[in-house]
Amino acid sequence: MFLHIHPDNPQPRNIRTVVDCLRSGGVIIYPTDTIYGIGCDIYNQQAIERICRIKNIQVKQANFSFICRDLSHLSDYARNIGTPIFRILKTALPGPYTFILEASREVPKALKTKKDTVGIRIPDHIICQTIVQELGHPIMSASLPMGDEVEYYTDPEMIYEVFGKQVDIVIDSGIGSMIASTVIDCTDGTPQLVREGAGKWESII
Repeated sequence: MFLHIHPDNPQPRNIRTVVDCLRSGGVIIYPTDTIYGIGCDIYNQQAIERICRIKNIQVKQANFSFICRDLSHLSDYARNIGTPIFRILKTALPGPYTFILEASREVPKALKTKKDTVGIRIPDHIICQTIVQELGHPIMSASLPMGDEVEYYTDPEMIYEVFGKQVDIVIDSGIGSMIASTVIDCTDGTPQLVREGAGKWESII
């Protein structure tokens, strides 16, 4: 399904269509404040495995992150967040950052890395926030497996041409960004830059 959702005023009926799809084990491609991502319900193992097949990777190699609505989800899925790190998160989020944190017991085992960590994303994008709010918990997020063809990350019509038969819904909210999120590792209490992307590293340290 190719589903248009208004980027500023998401239609409630279309949001419900997406959430119903996720609850039934569906896989979606959706916009964020950076590039389009592919995702599913974090608690649906079959959907997670399906995304891994699309990306041609093993689950433990996937480096998935969670799309959360706001910082209220942090205590559910991450632990040992000291005050200095929380202040950084509060400053940077919502925004184009992925923070690697220690995973709590609530994180499904299939989505934990070998180091027992989890990536947390709170995109500054109303569609993401609305989907997660209606679903009631985070959705899993991963990048599209498209190599260096930037257009396939940004143009929903081209994304649909490539992935329309492999996923259940491709959301169209217009052309996306060409730059992925900035990834920051906070597991040892001091933020370490892993990948510089759309988020400015200097603005949060």
